[in-house]
Amino acid sequence: MPEMPEQSTTAGRRFDTVLIANRGEIAARIERACRELGLKTVAICSEADRDAPYGSTADSFLCIGPSSAARSYLNQDAILLAARLTGAGAIHPGYGFLSENAAFADAVERAGLIFIGPTASSIATMGDKISAKRAMMAAGVPCVPGPDAALPDDPASVERIALEIGYPVIIKAAGGGGGRGMRVVLKSDQLHEAIALTREEARKAFGSPSLYMEKFLQHPRHIEIQVLCDDHGNAVWLGHRDCSMQRRHQKVVEEAPAPGIAPDIIQPVGEACVQACLQIGYRGVGTFEFLYEDGAFYFIEMNTRLQVEHPVTEMTSGLNIVQAQIEAAQGHVLSLTQGDVTCKGHSFECRINAEDPDTFLPSAGVVTHLVLPQGRGIRVDTHIHAGYKVSPYYDSLIAKLIVHAPTRAEAMARMCDALAGTEIEGIATNIPFLRSLFEDHAFARGETDIHYLEHWLKLRRAA
Repeated sequence: MPEMPEQSTTAGRRFDTVLIANRGEIAARIERACRELGLKTVAICSEADRDAPYGSTADSFLCIGPSSAARSYLNQDAILLAARLTGAGAIHPGYGFLSENAAFADAVERAGLIFIGPTASSIATMGDKISAKRAMMAAGVPCVPGPDAALPDDPASVERIALEIGYPVIIKAAGGGGGRGMRVVLKSDQLHEAIALTREEARKAFGSPSLYMEKFLQHPRHIEIQVLCDDHGNAVWLGHRDCSMQRRHQKVVEEAPAPGIAPDIIQPVGEACVQACLQIGYRGVGTFEFLYEDGAFYFIEMNTRLQVEHPVTEMTSGLNIVQAQIEAAQGHVLSLTQGDVTCKGHSFECRINAEDPDTFLPSAGVVTHLVLPQGRGIRVDTHIHAGYKVSPYYDSLIAKLIVHAPTRAEAMARMCDALAGTEIEGIATNIPFLRSLFEDHAFARGETDIHYLEHWLKLRRAA
């Protein structure tokens, strides 16, 4: 990976206006956090999002391009121009789009603005899965068995690596993410075709054909550790989450804490994540993702941005993670130490998508009727309202339903009630699917892994 230039730390990192380089529920969430901190906001939109409700509450609202994300939310020049025209001193990328683009983070800082996130060098290091694995191994973070180097072109060498790891193996794009650019290889006669297909997919999707190989774990859970760091050598981890309920590598339901993992097992892993952050000079919020199987953790990647599922950690830790992220970008010293971090109760998050609950095909259209649940321990993060037009151009996520309760069983019951009290008409949503999932006995007992939901769906379709 090319070495990215280091950026400034605390000097001159004050700002009073934040441009939100995103859309949808996360744009509304960031705007709310800025307002609570007394900061002004600049919201941007594509032509498809001109009627976004957060545009009316922002201090400035600019359309920066056509409906296509490539010509609007991914248009770096247009975003930087919008910041210059509105006098914004910082840019918050949210998640997705440009949030983990090291070149964009560098361009923001070179323009004299503050990127609300880690330095470009940290993004570059952790964005490349090979260099990330190498950094984590150096910091003592447990990793999935496999070499910390790209696969060679020589077929015989690749076969030798696979035999040393032991089948089944998984081929991954070094620059991949979001569940794309990976293939499982069960037997040796499938190896070379899988590499050829994944290499071409990686080249098209991520601009690099570089691949690596790891052991494929048969029944792991997906466990995450949330970290928060400042520019003064301080870092903490904020408990853990279970994100094993996935469909096609996309998370559907998240919860905190991960059930059934004893504190003495998770604590050394959390401490290793903190040490890794200090080692690479990490700033802001980030998430270490692990596979967990038979009592052992295996690092798979780090997300150098705010996560979609951050609310479950906010609910259990009592910390406003988005505000803390902004304050870290301003150069503030962390207001808490590891001893101050106390996670209480249990939280679930359901991703409510505009999609058919059986086929999962996207559903665009106008929301004609909307009732959102309210009450103790219930939170809804959304940008939609009755009359809102759901666009076909972007991700189908329209709301996040979050609950919190003293125990996991109580939290599950609260989520069932909250889902039953959610009414969205005019478009199809996955709410019926989510309601069925929360009635599943294995899920209720916490006896699932990352493959469980796909298996559950197959049985459901066959019934």
